[in-house]
Amino acid sequence: MSEKSEQRLSVFKTYKLYVGGKFPRSESGRVYEVTDSKGKWLANAPLSSRKDARDAVVAARKAFGGWAGATAYNRGQILYRVAEMLEGRKGQFVHEVAHAEGLSKNKAAEVVEATIDRWVWYAGWTDKIAQVVGGANPVAGPFFNLSTPEPTGVVAVIAPQESSFLGLVSVIAPVIATGSTAVVVASEKAPLPALSLGEVLATSDLPGGVVNILSGKAAEMGPHLAAHQDVNAIDLTGADAALARELEIAAADNLKRVLRPRAEDFTASPGTDRMTAFLETKTVWHPTGSLGASGSSY
Repeated sequence: MSEKSEQRLSVFKTYKLYVGGKFPRSESGRVYEVTDSKGKWLANAPLSSRKDARDAVVAARKAFGGWAGATAYNRGQILYRVAEMLEGRKGQFVHEVAHAEGLSKNKAAEVVEATIDRWVWYAGWTDKIAQVVGGANPVAGPFFNLSTPEPTGVVAVIAPQESSFLGLVSVIAPVIATGSTAVVVASEKAPLPALSLGEVLATSDLPGGVVNILSGKAAEMGPHLAAHQDVNAIDLTGADAALARELEIAAADNLKRVLRPRAEDFTASPGTDRMTAFLETKTVWHPTGSLGASGSSY
């Protein structure tokens, strides 16, 4: 075989959104250039539109009932499966994180390994968080009074702009670990690890629609997600101060839960705060003794 015939063109990856378990392009047909830390072109990423955001909310709402109704043990198994799939594709993510965050290969490997461990950490919490934040309450009278946590619903997440991969997983995993579904706006300047994560989620037994990943401008999609009447909560971690203020005001229209941005070290142990941020508490009263077996709840 001649030297000329041995030469070939590289097959460039086409990055797509992850919505409803599928990989659509943006309905607008728009893309934007993603560059590395030195300004070198890496890929074209979809520039999501308001319509893409609405489609993602529809997919998340459709998936919510089944996901919230799954056993905590089953959710834990699925999150652990995500970690397994990431472990098998670690090399790809090391490459993408190195370019996205301007890290050496060794540093990028540390980030990817920490990200995999973060999935495992949250997988272990799915069947334990109810015991930590729920339980029997002391009341006066012949009643049992029990409080149990329930998932909030559809959560819109503005992912961190920095720490694009570990930060991303640190805001997605607690939402779905506790039974809510997520619409995620990835880091605008470093979306490629997030879009590749969609490929992992699609092959990890996670039902379609539980996580939906959009790339593009948070300033464009954020106001529509914050004002959307079928979004129950919004995480503003990746929003700057001005955008966070705008989205918080928009979210007040239907009393969404709002997690405000704060300084975070995503390499530290995360604690339970992010899980409890998107849980509601149901309290059940049940009479005892001569009052009979009927009960009530609120």
